[in-house]
Amino acid sequence: MNSLSQLTAGLALLAAVTAVAGIQLWASGRARRRRLLQRLAGPEPGAPGSPADLTKQAPHTPRRRFDAVDRRLRKTEAGRRLTLRLRATGLDWTAGEYVAYTLGAVAALWLIGSAVLAPFFGPVFALVGLWGGNAFLAWQRNKRTEQFISQLPELSRLIANGTAAGLALRTALAMAAEEMDDPAGAELATVADQLAVGRSLEDTLGELGERLPSRELNVLVTTLILANRAGGTIVASLRNLTSTLEQRKETRREVRTMLAEINATAVTVPLLGLGALLMINTMAPGALARVTASTAGQIAMVVALSMYAVGFAVVRRFGRIDV
Repeated sequence: MNSLSQLTAGLALLAAVTAVAGIQLWASGRARRRRLLQRLAGPEPGAPGSPADLTKQAPHTPRRRFDAVDRRLRKTEAGRRLTLRLRATGLDWTAGEYVAYTLGAVAALWLIGSAVLAPFFGPVFALVGLWGGNAFLAWQRNKRTEQFISQLPELSRLIANGTAAGLALRTALAMAAEEMDDPAGAELATVADQLAVGRSLEDTLGELGERLPSRELNVLVTTLILANRAGGTIVASLRNLTSTLEQRKETRREVRTMLAEINATAVTVPLLGLGALLMINTMAPGALARVTASTAGQIAMVVALSMYAVGFAVVRRFGRIDV
């Protein structure tokens, strides 16, 4: 009965965390859609920003969730680093929201692991939750970087066409920001805004390379910086770079297709271990609790879990090829 109540509480907490995250994503998406429609329609009479309402005060920006936690985190070095990571992922989350969601998921996983398997697995599931939060950010950053890399040939072509038409490099970057979709459009808009307030092209493009690290982007950034410093045939260099980036784009797609089976195996291995634990506990209820009640059983379980983790890391390493 106690296990059933713990399981129910864990599932309820997990459902609440998922619901809060879903509502947050839905609200932010709806707000972005409303702002986009307002920009496309233009200012309405009497609306904020219209000529008839220039003297009225603009509406306040709605407060974000967990704003107090976010303010405290921004005062720390770890909080500032987390904010930069979230900005690189493109997620509309603050550091406080990410920490609150992660801690909620960790608490829910602790309760579920303790109720479904054994109390020993509660901290194990909590550690997996912490790792999963960090892995989620890394996955989102890699996903955004891959999307940006796929747009690099078009970006290079737009900059080459702009400079060939006689535009300055900064103007060509601003034009490309207006023409391209996200994430390239958003990142280039940030670059254009920083250039507009007086930052140097080298520093601005260097920060872009740090936010979205990739070999292709580094080559493009280096080409633009050298052309800005020394001049030369930037149009020919960019057009040659465009064809090279298109070839690398096709090569990366082929490599990802060939490594899909290895990446699937890396996920399947720990899932098989979890399935085996669930099967054992279902066939003999309380078996895992009796095994982990002794020191020898806990050591054996830690060794087994460590081997699964090492296997996951090794398989993932085999499936990581830099192109």
